[in-house]
Amino acid sequence: MLVDSHCHLDFPEFAPELNAVVERAHAAGVQHMLTIGTTLARFPGVLTIAEAFDSVSCTVGVHPHEADKEGGVARDVLLGHARHDKVVGFGETGLDFFYENSARERQMESFRTHIEAARETGLPVVIHARDADEAMASVLEEEMAKGAFTGLLHCFSSGAELARRAIDLGLYISLSGIITFKKTDELRAIVRGLPHDRVLVETDAPFLAPIPLRGARNEPAFVVHTAKLVAELLNLSEDDLAAKTSENFFRLFAKAAPRA
Repeated sequence: MLVDSHCHLDFPEFAPELNAVVERAHAAGVQHMLTIGTTLARFPGVLTIAEAFDSVSCTVGVHPHEADKEGGVARDVLLGHARHDKVVGFGETGLDFFYENSARERQMESFRTHIEAARETGLPVVIHARDADEAMASVLEEEMAKGAFTGLLHCFSSGAELARRAIDLGLYISLSGIITFKKTDELRAIVRGLPHDRVLVETDAPFLAPIPLRGARNEPAFVVHTAKLVAELLNLSEDDLAAKTSENFFRLFAKAAPRA
């Protein structure tokens, strides 16, 4: 049984057939899905979906793209939402210096606020990092020095140095369909060196459908294709990879309840 550790089930692409999407995930062997908050304005919809399905939990947070609009979110607001049984982490948050849809300073402020909430509650923070490897590593190390917190780098496509520094801090790394794409040899080499107890798999649905479904709308059931390649890269059977990544997910997101 697999876990899709990062999807966006509240996005409009899923609205016409959300029940069918969840059913297809179950049929494919996906026991749990984590649907991710990207703005506080949309969070009620995220929570409603998590409440509707036993196999879905959620996070609350502000994506770095939205930091200019919602970056001033108060730590107490995040903490208040996190009291709900279905909210198992914070984010996604982080740094995106590729698109820079929000000012870097605002991204930094928002990111650090999410980490504060993670530190206070013990819940993990879901981290988005794009074209910001050195800044990301520095913030993570600075914040960890203030007090321990847990989290993961989601949809990992960064460099080996950031992977190493994140692992050294006790963080996890989640892999998406990107690793199945052409011209990702460098990323696959990084994956081969990851410790098995720090790896998760995800779809980032509705984005980044893996090969052989590249170009389609992604959905949680498709995580099986990413998991198959990750198993090969880590020299594990598919069953062992599924068991290990599920164990890792529920260790990190300890508040999430496995589906019976």
